[in-house]
Amino acid sequence: MTNTFPRTLADKLAPGNSALIVVDVQNDFCAPDGVFGKAGSDLSMVEPMVANLERLIQRARAAQVPVIFIRSIYDPAYLPPTWHERNARIGFDTPRCVSGTWGADYYRVAPRAGDVVVTKHRFSAFTGTDLDLILRSQGIKTVVMTGIATNICVDSTARAAFMSDYFVVVADDACAAYNRAQHDATLVNIDVAFGVVHKAEDVIENWR
Repeated sequence: MTNTFPRTLADKLAPGNSALIVVDVQNDFCAPDGVFGKAGSDLSMVEPMVANLERLIQRARAAQVPVIFIRSIYDPAYLPPTWHERNARIGFDTPRCVSGTWGADYYRVAPRAGDVVVTKHRFSAFTGTDLDLILRSQGIKTVVMTGIATNICVDSTARAAFMSDYFVVVADDACAAYNRAQHDATLVNIDVAFGVVHKAEDVIENWR
């Protein structure tokens, strides 16, 4: 039996096949006055990422591609001992993205009527959420990954998507990390094992 599958980016992004996933574009992760900005994280990749993301979101909505906003809520009640141990080990245990705070709000982009919001409490947006059910109920076969941080929550979600049998497209310049080397290494690894990496403009062109 011959397996059939989309071989080109155009096939993967064909109408009805794909959804745009926007991961953790929130004040605590992106804004200079957010938790990571105040801690001295390098935010130099954030503004270019958001500018490209704004264009992607606009094009997705115009093409009637579902836009799914992923937001982290990391209230202490949701965090297990492993999480607290990790924070203590790396010396960065400042609460972030706590319910009802400015830090948990969206940064420069936000859902509007018709968009879907998925709240997560772990790095992967598939862990303990309805994301898989939402995607399958709409017949989605390909997820277009964007957001922050490339090497943590974007990567974790992209891997989980692949393991859940979705095709993965990562929009390189619509993702950001706090370290360029980590961003680049993550994309190399995804391109080898979990999906394909393209520029935001490549995705936009296929949604025109």
